[in-house]
This record gives sequence, structure tokens and C-alpha cells, in this order.
Amino acid sequence: MGKESELQYTRHFKAMLKERSIPMSLINRTLTDPEKIEDRPDGTRHFLRQIARHGNRWLRVIVNTNAVPNKAITAFFDRRLRGKQ
Repeated sequence: MGKESELQYTRHFKAMLKERSIPMSLINRTLTDPEKIEDRPDGTRHFLRQIARHGNRWLRVIVNTNAVPNKAITAFFDRRLRGKQ
């Protein structure tokens, strides 16, 4: 992902972390050491990491890579990936 200063956290992103009780340490780990990266046609990049201490659920962090600096849009545990490796 690059340096932390290259990424801006939107108000929505911060609100979703609080609402979903996702610690920033998990976000940082997912961004710096993702297990999967998906580039989407809408200009977003999805960083995914399976989190053992959260029942092996997949954390998805979505970043707008068209924005300068890049903007973290949202993060959530993706129910669609439940049970997938």
C-alpha cells in the first residue's frame, strides 16, 4: 500500500470502523500484508485478509486508488467469503 501518509481515511471509513468495532491495527495489517488484492473497474482496490481471532472471517478494506492521495472508503468483514480460503 505504501506509506501511511499516502492514504487518507474518509469520515465514512472512520465511522464504519467504530460502528463495526474493527481496530485500526487490523486495517493496517490488511493494507500492508494482504492475502488477496482485487482491482475493480470503478477505480477501487480491495485488500483482503483472513482474521483468525475473528472466526477466520475475511476483512475487506476498500481504497479509492483514483484519488490523490488514495482514500480508504470502507472496511467490513465480508460475509460472502465466509468459509472460503
